[in-house]
Amino acid sequence: QVHLVESGGGLVQAGGSLRLSCAASGRMFKILTMAWFRQAPGKERAFVADINWRRITNYADSVKGRFTISRDNTNNTVDLQMNSLKPDDTAVYYCTSGENWGQGTQVTVSS
Repeated sequence: QVHLVESGGGLVQAGGSLRLSCAASGRMFKILTMAWFRQAPGKERAFVADINWRRITNYADSVKGRFTISRDNTNNTVDLQMNSLKPDDTAVYYCTSGENWGQGTQVTVSS
């Protein structure tokens, strides 16, 4: 089992940037595919990006070219760099290993 803790959320103006980080426990981290999801108010949780053990990445169309997911297998972290943020990016962002989820971190983008 992997314990996940997100950090880095906050309030930012449209066009700004934020970097989210997810710290993971567990020896299996380096072989896990890790992902970020988000849930906006009144909407279902939605896929944002993922990265596998070979650092192959996938992104939702809505964030391609603006967000970058990365991982550090030495420190057991997976980050989400978010640039050119839009009000539509406002959501609670969750880190997941597929089986386990973090508690989420709030990102609010003001117009």
